[in-house]
Amino acid sequence: MAIIALRAWYVEDYEPIREIVKRPHDLRLSRNSLLKSGLRADFLDDRVEVETSDWFGRYLAGETVEFYLEGSGCYAISNIDLISQEIYFTKLDSTTALDPVIFFSYQREYPPASEMIREALEEAIAKLNERSRHPLILQLAQRPTEAPLRLSSQQLRQIRKSLLVIFDGSPVSSLAGDKTPQLLLSPVVCAELGYALNHKRSGQMLLLQQERLEGQMPFDLMNLQQVSFKTAHELKKTLPPLLQTLLQPLHLVG
Repeated sequence: MAIIALRAWYVEDYEPIREIVKRPHDLRLSRNSLLKSGLRADFLDDRVEVETSDWFGRYLAGETVEFYLEGSGCYAISNIDLISQEIYFTKLDSTTALDPVIFFSYQREYPPASEMIREALEEAIAKLNERSRHPLILQLAQRPTEAPLRLSSQQLRQIRKSLLVIFDGSPVSSLAGDKTPQLLLSPVVCAELGYALNHKRSGQMLLLQQERLEGQMPFDLMNLQQVSFKTAHELKKTLPPLLQTLLQPLHLVG
């Protein structure tokens, strides 16, 4: 029976899958077994080529070495046997499955705050793209004009597939409390925030709040990055370095 080679690409830094498969593959594999959490395969390349590769040097140094396997997803190398030319892979939750998109969940109840954030994001992304390996795109959440919001599967997928999700957590109103007024956020933003909290890592979300009303926030999200601002000038000064910090693990911006 002829061996059907499975192509594999070494992923050193963040790169969308559609871009990864455009370049030459780094390994040819013959899959032996496939499990839910792992994969075992023989490499078909010359042993000397494998030993002298950059990724093998990183493996010997104890670093996590990630590969995208054609049709199977992203895996990290768990073990390599050069004698038998066998590699053991472990399934990896990789950022390569994400699109180079910054998703903005905005509110319509108090438009000036969302407009400030949108403008600041557009300027910051334009500056980042001057040095970014892959152009970043700002994507605005869908907002029906005359109908209740229905979070479609497409919009939920956009949240899951985005590199970063930015929320406008500016208070739109307040309710009287026993001692302190309770601030109210946009219910639409809260719905999208709740979904993102279950599907995104803490470093992939950012809650921005304009300080415009006195009171107490309705919830305390300890693991969520939160930034308050008063003016557009203050936000435009704070946001660019913050976005660069959030994107730093991806080595996207040089």
